[in-house]
Amino acid sequence: MIQESGPLNRLAISVAIGALVLAGAAGLWFGRSRPTSAPPPALVTEVRAETQTLTVHVSGAVARPGLVQVPSPARVADVIVAAGGALPDAVLGSVNLAASVSDGQHIQILSAASVEAPSGKVAINQVDVKGLEALPGVGPVLAQRILDYREAHGPFDKVEDLLDVPGIGESKLAALRDAVAVP
Repeated sequence: MIQESGPLNRLAISVAIGALVLAGAAGLWFGRSRPTSAPPPALVTEVRAETQTLTVHVSGAVARPGLVQVPSPARVADVIVAAGGALPDAVLGSVNLAASVSDGQHIQILSAASVEAPSGKVAINQVDVKGLEALPGVGPVLAQRILDYREAHGPFDKVEDLLDVPGIGESKLAALRDAVAVP
């Protein structure tokens, strides 16, 4: 009986030892520490310190024109707030309030006086909806259509380009012709 169980016992012992070796190897493999891809904390602090604040030059129709500092990332609207806000005659339609800002950038906020042509005409490529409503026969709906058209197709090259705006025909164009300035 010892001879019959001898080879079986050796086989069982060999299988048990093999299983223990595999289990140990698996434990070592899965238990090892993995290197991280994050930079050391000192490097992270240095990078954040460099990109944390943007300095932007703001001029025009804001309460405090000059250099302002804003946290990065920032938008034009954030810069206007940092400059004390827009003045009542600011033409905010002359800038993209949602545009991203970069360090050292200059942002100019036009005023109603600066977008009015010297002849007293309205500069249709620069005014916002309120400025367009100052035109004869232009209410809020038509003013918004003009602004939407300008944003979709770019600035008007000549007064006749207004005919492409829905709601403006020959008679409306005749009423606007002497009131608008187009570069």
